[in-house]
Amino acid sequence: MDYFIITSILVFISAVFGYINVRFIKLPNTIGLTLITILFTLGVFALSFVDDTLLKAERFIISKIDFKVVLLDIMLSFLLFAGALHTDLKQLHQQRWPVLVFATFGVLVSTFLVGTSVYYVFNGIGLEVNYIYCLLFGALISPTDPIAVLGILKKVGAPKKLEIKIVGESLFNDGVGVVVFLTIFGLANGDGTGFSFASILELFAVEVFGGLLLGLLLGWLTYYFLKKIDDYNIEVIITLATVMTGTMVATHLHVSAPLAMVVAGLYIGGTKTRKNAMSELTEDYVDKFWELIDILLNTILFVLIGMEMLVLEFKPQYIYAGLLAIPLGLLCRYLSLIGPVQLFQKRLDFVPNTTLIMTWGGLRGAISIALALGLTEAMHRDLFLVVTYCMVIFSILVQGLSVEKLINRLQLK
Repeated sequence: MDYFIITSILVFISAVFGYINVRFIKLPNTIGLTLITILFTLGVFALSFVDDTLLKAERFIISKIDFKVVLLDIMLSFLLFAGALHTDLKQLHQQRWPVLVFATFGVLVSTFLVGTSVYYVFNGIGLEVNYIYCLLFGALISPTDPIAVLGILKKVGAPKKLEIKIVGESLFNDGVGVVVFLTIFGLANGDGTGFSFASILELFAVEVFGGLLLGLLLGWLTYYFLKKIDDYNIEVIITLATVMTGTMVATHLHVSAPLAMVVAGLYIGGTKTRKNAMSELTEDYVDKFWELIDILLNTILFVLIGMEMLVLEFKPQYIYAGLLAIPLGLLCRYLSLIGPVQLFQKRLDFVPNTTLIMTWGGLRGAISIALALGLTEAMHRDLFLVVTYCMVIFSILVQGLSVEKLINRLQLK
């Protein structure tokens, strides 16, 4: 079965499930598609006791898709660029310092807190896991997923000051989280002799700052070419070329492609570029094109998240560990946010209960699953996959459905 057939099947399934959600269930797409796909997969499991043809077909499709490669190397750049393109750059600039601290210091603190807490809890229930592997899990689960966050926050009516903090953090912290994950992965996968504090700082600097600089360059070049012509067809293609070529260049230079795409999207979507380099017609077409890309890839992505349960090994002890990890993850995120919120809340006039809402509204998503799939068997891949999946599904279905109720209860709309 070639990739065209697999892609066609996924688009067809996404279209059907999307129609069912919009027509009958009426949940935000992120939540509705994940829920419908999980229910569908459970139905396929039940049907397999009578006829396992459909189960084999679904497993075959999943076996042919490298979720980690599809998300991190292909889809993520498009999704982050589309999200950044429609982010209010002026408001983000006003909140730049807390967003920066949330996306760096917050991720590092959360990684340490999650890793340490699950180490003691897992070993306490008989799962002997090395501390370095628990830190690796802390790194992959700490970043909030911009793909999940953006899709839900649009509908909940959160105050703009709060929304821009959550969205801004989510856009940047996945790139930082991937760098932290790769650093700890290198330590865990070897004897540690190749890693030193200096080499870790060098990797961080190259990946993060290299990605930011590449994003600025891509954004400026795109602005330059858009300004020289007035043809909405070619201008849309130029923005598409920015993402595809930029991702290829970032991979070749070993810098963070996600961060580069976020910066490029913010630059191109900013007021200066829109005012000086785009006509109203071009602006309309660029926005609609990337909205369509965003919707299409999001739809396929969350269908894939629901189907990924087919590759998991659901041992009772693993599920128990996943259920214990859910409150631990929320507590660690809350603790990691307290310091930065206290530091900035008076100067930047934070809304009440910012820490609580950012904790509950900071959803985990596909990035965590993709990174967990990249673990080796020696790193307890099956265990951490199940734990990650439990936390992601709880995050999307439970937290995602209740964020608006929390905001209403706190009277913040």
